[in-house]
Formats: sequence, structure tokens, C-alpha cells
Amino acid sequence: MIIGVTSVIVTDQSKAKAFYTDALGFQVKYDFPVDAAGNRWLTVVSPERPDGVELLLSDNSNPISQAFQQGMREQNIAAINFNTSDIAAEHERLAAAGVVFTMPPTDIGAVIMAVFDDTCGNLINLVQEKG
Repeated sequence: MIIGVTSVIVTDQSKAKAFYTDALGFQVKYDFPVDAAGNRWLTVVSPERPDGVELLLSDNSNPISQAFQQGMREQNIAAINFNTSDIAAEHERLAAAGVVFTMPPTDIGAVIMAVFDDTCGNLINLVQEKG
């Protein structure tokens, strides 16, 4: 068994698509409508592993999704973790692309972690394992 798709709740799928592709550098895997309300099955993948795990940018129009996303944000809990082998270079690249970090790369023990805002209601952890 493998993980095929995981999701992150976003406030606006079009805005999320732009951020996750233009700023973060992911590639769209699927983007098609799923209902009359305009919700889409919108997934992105890492260009480093285009056949790897897909990240579903899931619309938060459901009140339960909205409450969950808001609660996570209020508690400063990241919605998802992205791993990198060079956090300093990745931080520099993303900051140059306009990504706003709420925490710069910080040594927190077993990992170095930075936190950024995905512009769609979430905090995201960027993590480098120390080894």
C-alpha cells in the first residue's frame, strides 16, 4: 500500500493553484470540475517526483473544513510539511518568489524548520532533517 493523494484545505482553488505552482514550483497533475458549484479535483506534484504523492488543493466551502482550517491557523499548527535537503537554499528561493515566512529556518533539535503562509489560509512547515 502507498499514499497516493493527501490534501490541504484552501480558501480559493485558483489562488492556491497559482501559489503552489508559480511560487512553490509544483506541477499540476489533475485539474477538472467535480460539481456544479465549481469545485475542482486539483492536484499538484513535485517536479522531483511527478509520479509520487499528489497534493489535493481541496476547497473549503464545507463549514467543517472552514472551522478546521481556522482552528489550525489560530493554534499556529501547520497544515502540511514539505521536506527539503537544503533549507537555506529553499528559503532563499521561496523568499525571492514572494513567499512570506512567519518563521525563518530555525534549528529545533532533530530538524531545521521554517514556516510560511500559503496565502490560502494555511501555515506550511518546510523541514530539513539533520541527519
